[in-house]
Amino acid sequence: MKVELSPELDELRAEVRKFARHELEPLARQMDKTGVLPDEVLPLLARQGYLSVRLPESVGGMGMGLMPYCVMLEELSGTHRAFGQLAFAGGGMTPIAIAHHGTEQQRSKYLPGLINGTLRTAFALTEPAAGSDNSAMKTHADKVDGGWLLNGLKHFINAAHVADFLMVMAITDPVKRTRGGVTAFLVDRGTPGFEITRVDQAIGSSHDLAEITFTDCRVPDSAVIGKVGGGFELAKESLADGRLAVSCSCIGIADRLLDMATEHAKQRVTFGKPLAERQAIQWMLADSAVELAAARALTYETLRQYDAGKPVGTRPSMCKLYASEMVGRVADRAVQIFGGQGLIRGFPVERMYRDVRHYRIGEGASEILRMLIAKDLIRGE
Repeated sequence: MKVELSPELDELRAEVRKFARHELEPLARQMDKTGVLPDEVLPLLARQGYLSVRLPESVGGMGMGLMPYCVMLEELSGTHRAFGQLAFAGGGMTPIAIAHHGTEQQRSKYLPGLINGTLRTAFALTEPAAGSDNSAMKTHADKVDGGWLLNGLKHFINAAHVADFLMVMAITDPVKRTRGGVTAFLVDRGTPGFEITRVDQAIGSSHDLAEITFTDCRVPDSAVIGKVGGGFELAKESLADGRLAVSCSCIGIADRLLDMATEHAKQRVTFGKPLAERQAIQWMLADSAVELAAARALTYETLRQYDAGKPVGTRPSMCKLYASEMVGRVADRAVQIFGGQGLIRGFPVERMYRDVRHYRIGEGASEILRMLIAKDLIRGE
């Protein structure tokens, strides 16, 4: 099944795929060996304009919709998950929030560096007692003369230890909390009272999660992004974007895995016949192809409606739920088809098998997404 795209999107896909295979593939192999993001990656992505696809033209971006951005993420993620994450950092929640809700000072301070790859950012929301339940957040910001004092702890924050600044969510009204009592702050690395207190290496390659401690961390009033008390609403604006972006990253990886598994099955000969002639292998390939086609059809149709400004309800949650679980099954089948090679470090299929597991937790765990979908069904929405 082929989901039709416009000629422009087909051209974009071909361009990104060619770039990823020729320029990024060697860096992906290097990253898998060292666990370190090569210095060349961000400048490479910046030169192609892939760090500014969704940012408005008025701030130096390309001003594209979510659909082109997600098609780009498919191809970048199909080479290495980290490349999609880096593009997401240039078109995800924090840069989009700055572009749409930031002051002129904030836009001029942060956006040029995000676009040219000289700045990195992270989004700090999760806490030990507040993962999916954001109402349990404890990090707070108290008003003082000319600014705010931040106190609290954030953890499992992706790439916070290498970020130049963070968008931090903190309670500013303990009564209202997530109903108008959470404010978003832009906090620069090096601000007194801001400390990276632990870095955890998560499953997969080049995926480190940091713990951040704020101890009387003083930030000026100009660090507030959007309205005081409007932080949670600002974050919710990007929920659909993030879930659809993750869906397309999963689709891109599954597509690459299926291609590799199919090619291996045609070349690998056992007992005098290629694996591709074995019914057991054929069924694994067929199941993967069907699930991939279903994920792509659901996600692309949701993207079209989203970009057209139509209400999509919980469909982004459906896309992310199905795509993230689909790619896990495709990766498992690919490892089985590759056999011993699928277990060896240095083979892309082994790396992708590890890399895709986190998709079922980040940007809304599968259980939370099922809960949201069910609630809408029960309410009749």
